[in-house]
Amino acid sequence: MIAYTGPSGTIADVASSTPSDRISIYVVRPGDTLSDIADMFDVSINTIIWANNLSGVKDAHPGDTLIILPISGIKRTIVKGDTFKSLAKKYGADAKEIAQFNGLDLSEPLAIGSTIIIPGGEVAPVAPKSSSRRVASEPYIGGSGSAQTGYYSNPVPGALITQRVHGWNAVDLGAARGTPIHAAADGTIIIARSNGGWNGGYGNYVVITHENGTQTLYGHMTHAIVSSGQSVSSGQVIGYVGSTGESTGPHLHFEVRGATNPFRNCRVGSVCSPQ
Repeated sequence: MIAYTGPSGTIADVASSTPSDRISIYVVRPGDTLSDIADMFDVSINTIIWANNLSGVKDAHPGDTLIILPISGIKRTIVKGDTFKSLAKKYGADAKEIAQFNGLDLSEPLAIGSTIIIPGGEVAPVAPKSSSRRVASEPYIGGSGSAQTGYYSNPVPGALITQRVHGWNAVDLGAARGTPIHAAADGTIIIARSNGGWNGGYGNYVVITHENGTQTLYGHMTHAIVSSGQSVSSGQVIGYVGSTGESTGPHLHFEVRGATNPFRNCRVGSVCSPQ
């Protein structure tokens, strides 16, 4: 039983060298606590609870496989006047998600002086004083890397770009519900979730690890048709476009971890080829 960022590895490797933007998998061992696991991966306990739909800190048992999502956001010390709604508006986040991630009751007031994490929160850029033009904020959290020109194929050929790079180095590709989703490159499935759960906002999703050391993630599927450990080829159908998790309509949330997103220069509303 090992933790890994790809299909193999050791606990020592993960503890010392896991890249901050990689998704990891950990099989719970006898004696493990969520606190131990959180410390190993340098994430909060709530990050693990939130990404695995756990009911609490005791809802992890030997043999369970946990997904470790590196969650980026804003740490905020609560001051007078702060509410879930005001913080969500200020940082471009979701009030319900803030409460859920921090294990708080949305209907209860925030405790002044307490510290919470606003998952996916961001500080909007400020326009220079010499400019009256409003600077639009693009919600980019983190991730990226070197360009891998020509490496990735289009996971949903013909789809429209509905949102440029945001979140963990992702773009959104709009297409009709049920449209086939293809693997963007050869690789091995390390995560295939079709449980209909929240799953960190991704809903039903798949993660593929590739020979160039990167990972691609395919979120909001209706369902996946692959399984963990399975080898896939570029262009192979792995699931279908849906709107599960945190989604307002059918689309593919396509992340690249460890490299620049091949759709980074595409315009919203365009049908664009990966670079």
